[in-house]
Amino acid sequence: MTPTLVRHYLPHAGPVPRVDLDARARDWSEIQERMLVPLYEAVYERLEVGPGTRLLGLGCGSGLALLMAASRGATVTGVERFSPERLALARERLLPTAWSPRARAHTRLVHGSPRDAAGAETPAYTLVTAFEPIGCLAGDSEGLGDVLGAATPLAARGTPVVLTGWGPPERCATASVLRVATRLADPLRGTGSPRPVLRDDLEEVAHRAGLRPDGSGRVACPFGYADVESALRGLLSTGLFDAAIVATDQAQVDKELAEALHPYRRPDGTVWMPNVFRYLIARTT
Repeated sequence: MTPTLVRHYLPHAGPVPRVDLDARARDWSEIQERMLVPLYEAVYERLEVGPGTRLLGLGCGSGLALLMAASRGATVTGVERFSPERLALARERLLPTAWSPRARAHTRLVHGSPRDAAGAETPAYTLVTAFEPIGCLAGDSEGLGDVLGAATPLAARGTPVVLTGWGPPERCATASVLRVATRLADPLRGTGSPRPVLRDDLEEVAHRAGLRPDGSGRVACPFGYADVESALRGLLSTGLFDAAIVATDQAQVDKELAEALHPYRRPDGTVWMPNVFRYLIARTT
């Protein structure tokens, strides 16, 4: 999954706050998901995604990255394990309807693991993407190796596998806002800062999954919102603040998150946070 950004691969250590999951998925789809569009575009341009591409998207969420690939002519399959609500929105975006039976006819969406996206007649994938950024919270790459281990046998040898992560905190304005989540969820840890991003985070994940690194890049992905309310809805839709809500309450998280956003408010009321994300291209062996 995620960023961009629920931690799909991080096991939940406590109770989940009571939220309207359909509304949260809609907030993700309408507000937050688009923040990583520059990252998707950069990856697709570099790898020349087009009509010959058979893409497997891991943690596909509500399907915006898949839609962009399909618009380039790619045949796309999306796998989503944790949010059937987001996957339902992806189906609305991508699957054929009675009114448009030919639209996105070569798209497949699966609720489950990568193995559920395979069949005896399924050709090998030529691109695998994991657009859920890691490097934000301690342990947020745990489980990603297992997902990659299930996905890479479905791809041909030498297939690019794209991993993504947050850039250095000093280049990610949102890092200071995410400290609210860490501090409220675990106040005994002192400063409450997110885990420092390490230069070789993505390479380490690739190595554990038996992949061969073959290039990387950085992309500016500013988080921009129409107002503070939209910023709150977008950031809360990531799931990164769930533990903080459980530890305190929704009102407390909303209050402190709004205060943390104050330095990024513009005179016209919009919220703008510059960020940099990194991607790694690794290949199956």
